[in-house]
Amino acid sequence: MADRFVIFGVPIDKVTMKNAVDTVENFLLEDRLHIVATPNAEIVMMAQNDDEYKEILNKTDLNVPDGSGVIFASKIYKEELPERVAGFDLMMELIKIASLKHYKIYLLGAKADVVKGAYLNLKSRYQGIDIVGFHDGYFSEIDEEEIINDINEKKTDLLFVALGAPKQEKWIYKNRNKLNAKVAIGVGGSFDVIAGKVTRAPEIYRKLGLEWFYRLMKEPWRYKRMMALPKFAMKVLFSKKSV
Repeated sequence: MADRFVIFGVPIDKVTMKNAVDTVENFLLEDRLHIVATPNAEIVMMAQNDDEYKEILNKTDLNVPDGSGVIFASKIYKEELPERVAGFDLMMELIKIASLKHYKIYLLGAKADVVKGAYLNLKSRYQGIDIVGFHDGYFSEIDEEEIINDINEKKTDLLFVALGAPKQEKWIYKNRNKLNAKVAIGVGGSFDVIAGKVTRAPEIYRKLGLEWFYRLMKEPWRYKRMMALPKFAMKVLFSKKSV
C-alpha cells in the first residue's frame, strides 16, 4: 500500500487511478471483505463532527483522493497526492475490468427506478458484465438481513453501495463481518449518473477542479452542503497539519 496523507485526522492514500485499480484487483484475489472509501473535502469536514465516521475512515483498506480540495490540501502541506481519483471514475474502471474478467457485481442503493436504470444501462453498455443483483437504498433494518443474504448467496465480488456519505461507509463497516463480498465501495450518487438521471460535469470542469461549481449551478439547493468546501479551504490555510 502507498503512503498516506493525513488531513484533519482522515487518511488518504497517495495513489493514481492505475494504483487504485491495481490495488482493488489485488483485493479481489483475497477471500475477505475490503472497504474502499472516496474522501473529498466534504467527507473530511463531515468527519470533523462525527468521531464514528472518522474512525471508520481510519480503518478502511483504501481511501482514494476524490476531489480537488484534498489535492489542494496536499500541495499546501507539501505532501502532494499524485492525482485526483474520482470515485465515479474508479467505479467505472472497475466495472470495465469486471466485465472482462467476469467478477460478480451487486448494486445497492438509490431509488428503485434509479438502481434499476443503472443496472439496465450497464447491462446494455458492457458485454459480458455479470450484475448478480441490485436493491434500492430504501430498506429497513428488518430487510437488511435478507439483502445481505442475497449479496452473499450470489457470491458477490464487487459491492457498490450508493447510500450517500456517511451512511454508506457506516453501513458497510457495521456489516463487515456479515458480508462475504471481496470489495465494498461507497459510491454516493453514481447510480443517478449511470441511470441518466443526473448529468456529470463536462470534462473541462473536472480538469479544472470545478466539478463542484457545475453541480452548484445545476442544483443550487445544494449550497448548504457546498459550504463545506470554503470551510475546508480556510481550515487548510489557517491550521497546522494534523498528525
